Amino acid sequence: MADPISLDIPHKLGRDAAKARIGGGIGKLADMFPGGAAVDQRWEGDTMHFTVSAMGQKVASRLEVFEDKVHAVVDLPPMLALFASKIREKLAREAPKLLK
Repeated sequence: MADPISLDIPHKLGRDAAKARIGGGIGKLADMFPGGAAVDQRWEGDTMHFTVSAMGQKVASRLEVFEDKVHAVVDLPPMLALFASKIREKLAREAPKLLK
């Protein structure tokens, strides 16, 4: 398994508002994949654990919500690890949209 992708997404919403927006928007991830995807999610305190299954691949991720940022960790399967830098760039661009 490759090293996970991790990044911080700053926000000014406060912890509870950020959790609400993430919870309301996480289902939109399925629309980002051609042919759709399945998104399973669960909260453990201030951390959302979720898995996106698409095109024969499963990507496990977690979002830890803080008062002023969300720390995201994405564990890529070996096949997708080849594209880690491009995936990280896209996450940095698209992830803040979950907080809008």
